[in-house]
Amino acid sequence: MNRRKLLVAVGLGVLVAPLAAFAQQPGKVWRIGFLAPRSRPTPSDPDVYSAFPQGMRELGYVEGKNFVVEWRFADGKFERLPGLAAELVKMKVDVIVAAGTVATEAAQRATTTIPIVIAASLDPVGSGFVKSLARPGGNITGLSLATSDFSPKHLELLMTAMPKLSRVAVLVNPDNSAHPGVLKSVQAAAQKLGVQVLTVNARTPEDIERGIAMMRRERAEGVIVAADAFFILQRRQIAELALRHRLASIAANREHAEAGDLMSYGQNVADFYRRAATFVDKILKGAKPGDLPIEQPAIFELVINRKTAKTLGITIPQELLLRADKVIE
Repeated sequence: MNRRKLLVAVGLGVLVAPLAAFAQQPGKVWRIGFLAPRSRPTPSDPDVYSAFPQGMRELGYVEGKNFVVEWRFADGKFERLPGLAAELVKMKVDVIVAAGTVATEAAQRATTTIPIVIAASLDPVGSGFVKSLARPGGNITGLSLATSDFSPKHLELLMTAMPKLSRVAVLVNPDNSAHPGVLKSVQAAAQKLGVQVLTVNARTPEDIERGIAMMRRERAEGVIVAADAFFILQRRQIAELALRHRLASIAANREHAEAGDLMSYGQNVADFYRRAATFVDKILKGAKPGDLPIEQPAIFELVINRKTAKTLGITIPQELLLRADKVIE
């Protein structure tokens, strides 16, 4: 009888232990660091970042009850990112969500132990964040923008709108480790099409102003804006200068087209931040970042600013208008 009681007691103990651990979870408040190179969105700006807490809520989390977000914004000053990343590490957050390539670089340098979820990066493998998309390894996982695949598409779309295009500029940020790959991809596509490529580097608003003026002096007819957090911050400046210098501009983020660029073609970035929540959820439930494959969403959207086209004297072909997900009149 004593032996039977002992076995029952041990069996109950095995059952109760996991139940007790599970019961403690509702009382746990997860602290999630969010590292962003851009500014905190204002009511007049498109707010893609809010898609992250929205994604957490869709997964059953309640902000303030079982999770809080420690927001850190660099306000376009990339040199602030390492210090902000160090703050989050010092706070011992449970996970860091990094908004883009430059933020991921800062988070990677700040910690090798706290899980990092990339909300959107151009080339996680080429940038040295992960070993491979299928098996990231280390403490980093998340989502990858397929920019290396659709950069040639930007050139193709410009040529569809402007069949006689012969010289195109590419605006890149020398601080973005993914941009050499973007440039190489555009150059390879341009060579096949007989189009000359002009490279323009810009890391400040002054660089953008000088660079776009130089594009026109060098007889460029269009400009491809590489995906970059700083360029999104300066999207209105880029659109206005491109229009002033009679350049047809295209970018990856729809915010650019909404600000006045001729077109945008790329993935919906807000969806990336929403999807980042699923990675955070898995990690909080015990998954190792290095075991979670990098995700590459395959849905692309085309936005055409017809108002800009009319100002530039460009007639957008009907076939392109029919393909567009949004046409700005």
